[in-house]
Amino acid sequence: MALQPWHIGKVTRIENETDDTRRFWIEVPELSSFNFIPGQFVTLDLPIHEKPNKRWRSYSIASWPDGTNSFELVIVLDKMGAGTPYLFNEVKVGSELLLRGPQGVFILKEPLDEDLVLICTGTGIAPFRSMVHHIKNNNIPHKNIYLIFGCRTQASLLYYQEMLNLQNEMPSLKFIPTLSREQWDGHSGYVHAVYEELFIDRRPARFFLCGWKGMIDEARKRITDMGYDKKLIYFEIYG
Repeated sequence: MALQPWHIGKVTRIENETDDTRRFWIEVPELSSFNFIPGQFVTLDLPIHEKPNKRWRSYSIASWPDGTNSFELVIVLDKMGAGTPYLFNEVKVGSELLLRGPQGVFILKEPLDEDLVLICTGTGIAPFRSMVHHIKNNNIPHKNIYLIFGCRTQASLLYYQEMLNLQNEMPSLKFIPTLSREQWDGHSGYVHAVYEELFIDRRPARFFLCGWKGMIDEARKRITDMGYDKKLIYFEIYG
């Protein structure tokens, strides 16, 4: 896939989603429409190093195609890193960012004739938020969608109320947040036990994984151990 050209993006809005996670809305003024496929990402060139490859940071697009030249990113602060402290401390509404995209092949391919199992942790929910809204907005035929979202605590759940509302609007959507470090009314523990129990019957499904490498590596092993072909597993590693 050919690389997209670099563009200047202008930050039009910033909101805190949790204590350490922030939403950034970015407009690309030179384009009338920023066209992308849900699941794709953009790369930011941040002024944090002399070498280009040490300045680049990639983030999945958290919004969905709407015909405008704007999109949303959701980013968690890594205090030990260089990229996110710059975004959190230096970038304001009106700031300009050099960006390239959209890029990536972590996308849904129609027809969606099997159950979709979307497994994520933290900001890994971004591409799945984009996908589910896109399916709903365009009335794309599909089977059941299981969005299994792992976080440490309830305070760290991203887009929580939005996902509950979306589940009410989409009977096919099963939103299953699970917390690893807090007991609550919902699921507790890690994401793996959730999909293993849901698909103990080995019915047809496609699995999409997004999050930290440790979760993805374990999920890939567990899903194949369940009897699913590795070709049915798609993944995007964060970090």
